[in-house]
Amino acid sequence: MKVGIGIDIGGTKCAAVLGNLDACDSIDTLMIDKVSFATEGTPDSVIARLIECTDALLKKHNISHEMLYKIGISCGGPLDSKKGVILGPPNLPGWDEVPICAAFEKHYRIPVRLENDANACAVAEWKFGAARGYRNVVFLTCGTGLGAGLILDGRLYSGTNDMAGEVGHLRLTEAGPVGYGKAGSFEGFCSGAGIAQLAQMRILEKLQSGEKPALCPDITKLTSITAKDVAVAAKTGDSFAKSILAESASYLGRGLSLIIDILNPEAIVLGSVYQRNADFMYPYVQQVVEREALQLSREVCRILPAALGDRVGDCAALALTLLDT
Repeated sequence: MKVGIGIDIGGTKCAAVLGNLDACDSIDTLMIDKVSFATEGTPDSVIARLIECTDALLKKHNISHEMLYKIGISCGGPLDSKKGVILGPPNLPGWDEVPICAAFEKHYRIPVRLENDANACAVAEWKFGAARGYRNVVFLTCGTGLGAGLILDGRLYSGTNDMAGEVGHLRLTEAGPVGYGKAGSFEGFCSGAGIAQLAQMRILEKLQSGEKPALCPDITKLTSITAKDVAVAAKTGDSFAKSILAESASYLGRGLSLIIDILNPEAIVLGSVYQRNADFMYPYVQQVVEREALQLSREVCRILPAALGDRVGDCAALALTLLDT
């Protein structure tokens, strides 16, 4: 059996995932086992614990180090994939210039690949999810933030210094919710945190006009409103909540139109917020795309909700071990 290890490093939790690379037809056959724990302590202590967890998984399943083939590591950027170094992600304070690949290579003596989490999720959706079978794919995280992973001509594309796919930084309008440090950005309108900001802006407008929207009739509760609150209210028929999601979806359509015109993909796969609200948001997205994107490009591009759901984090780093280079 050829074995791979996936290491997922997040701001709140880390995980080590064991996989059978000889049985990679689906996530169910690929994944053998996993261990996770809270991301606490120094980078060195977290890395040491990840190695301990990996060794424990190998021992539990009677797998020798000689059976290991590759290790994939998924982490928020910025990072240097060529050098295997984490460069200080905002969600990982203190993780500055951390040579994580070297630590695993020293212990296991096998190839180790580091990629940002959007790239790793793109590979997972490409290998096992909604993008399976396509050669030109854009995956958008649509989570707390907004980033993209690019599969171009059947290969993961990271750019000159791992900064390809930072589409959340695109400014869609001069004013609006702030994302990526930029008002009116793609992330500001279409990420989970951005939708929460958009909702708070629209609620405040209502409250200052003397209205009391059911979503938040009390100004003291304003800052606690989340994207999930908006989505839940919309699903119960709240027309005001629906209008907020519709506004976000329209801006999502603008951003996707730019991506379609520039990259000419076969598929754009959208995770998290969109994935959970695709039925409601898609008509607004499609309406804008039909108006804004080039006809020849939009006609060959499918806009799809991510298929892996909450399982994408478990298999994303592991999926990196399936890449040839």
